Amino acid sequence: MTRHWGVTGGKLDNLRKQTPGPTRSELPQTSIREVARRAGVSVGTVSNVLNRPDLVAEATRDRVRAAIQELGFVRNESARRLRQGPGRAGSDRRSAPPRPRAFGIVVEDLTNPYATDVARGAELTLNEAGHDALWLSSDWSADKERRGLDLLVEHQAAGALIVPIGLDAVGIERLRAAGVAVVLIDHAAPEMCSVQVDHVAGGDIAAAHLIERGRERLAFVTGRPQPLPVVERGEGAARSLAKAGGGELYTLTQEALSPTAGRAAAERLLALSPVPDGVFCANDLLAIGLTNELLRRGVRVPEDVAVVGYDDIELASSSAVPLTTIRQPRLAVGEEAAELALAEYGEGESHLHRQVILTPELIVREST
Repeated sequence: MTRHWGVTGGKLDNLRKQTPGPTRSELPQTSIREVARRAGVSVGTVSNVLNRPDLVAEATRDRVRAAIQELGFVRNESARRLRQGPGRAGSDRRSAPPRPRAFGIVVEDLTNPYATDVARGAELTLNEAGHDALWLSSDWSADKERRGLDLLVEHQAAGALIVPIGLDAVGIERLRAAGVAVVLIDHAAPEMCSVQVDHVAGGDIAAAHLIERGRERLAFVTGRPQPLPVVERGEGAARSLAKAGGGELYTLTQEALSPTAGRAAAERLLALSPVPDGVFCANDLLAIGLTNELLRRGVRVPEDVAVVGYDDIELASSSAVPLTTIRQPRLAVGEEAAELALAEYGEGESHLHRQVILTPELIVREST
C-alpha cells in the first residue's frame, strides 16, 4: 500500500464561518441543574461526571447518568467551545486529551461489504482514541444524506467522515459552523481533509493484467449509480487498453452494482459477437454474479472468459471460482479518515488539512 500526502491550510474558498446567535441550547447550565436535582447531587458533581468522571464515586456516577438518561439531557459541546473562546479551548486540548465524543460515519450503502469495512476501520480507530462512532447510510439519496448530517449537527458530533452523494458547500458550511470536523472519503475538495484510493491506477492495473494474460477483447461491467470512483476505474482500464494498442473498451452498464446485476450482465455479454474474452467489473459483487452466471451457462472461467473484480471483499476468495481482484485497503481507508478527523478535532484552528491517496494492488486468483 502506497500513501501520498498533500497539505493545505486555510478555509474553503466559497464558505464563510458563521457564529449562530444565542439560543436556549447555548445555556445548558439550566439542564445541568435539573440533572443535579434529579440525582440529588451538586451541579459541580454533574459537571465532574460529564468532564472528569474518575473523580466521582461509581455509585454517584451511575445515579447522575441515570438522571441524564431520564431527562434526555444532551450537552451542547459547540456552545461550550464558543463560550470558552478559541484560546481557552486550545489550551484545554494541550493540557488534557479530548473527552469522549461521537463521530459520524456516513457511507452510501451499508449493504456493500466494502462500505462496512471502511466504517469498521474508522470505528476501531475512533474507539482506540476513546470516542464513539455512529454509522449512517445515505442509500444513494442526497435527501437522506442531508438528514443524516443534520442529525450529527443536532447531536453535536465531533466529526463527520463522509462518502458524499449530494454534499455541497452549504452542507459543509453548516457542519463547520457547528464545530464538526469534516473528512471526505473517496472524494477530494480544496482545503479539506480527504482519503482517496487511486482508482484510475486500479482500473489500469486490472486491464493490464487481462492483457498480459493474452486477452484481446475486453469489457468493463459497471452499474448505476456511477459514483466518481467507479467512473475512474473504467477510465483507468480504457487508458491501459489504449496504451497496449488493444482498441476500444466495451462498456456494459447495469441498473445496480450487485450480484443480480452481474448475472444480467453475463447474459448481455454472451449476446455480443464476438464475445469478450476478458471482463473487468467495477466491484466484486458484479464480478461474482457474472462469474456464477457464466458457469451456469457452461462458459469456462478463465479458459473462455477471464474475470477481474474490484475491492477484494471477503467473498472474493471463496466464490465458485476464486476471484482475481483489485484490493482496496478498506480498513486503512477508514483508519486514515478517522485519524484525520481526530487531528482536526484536537488541533482546532491550527489544523492543516491533508489529502491522503492510497494505491490499490492486484490479487491474482483462479478467475484469470
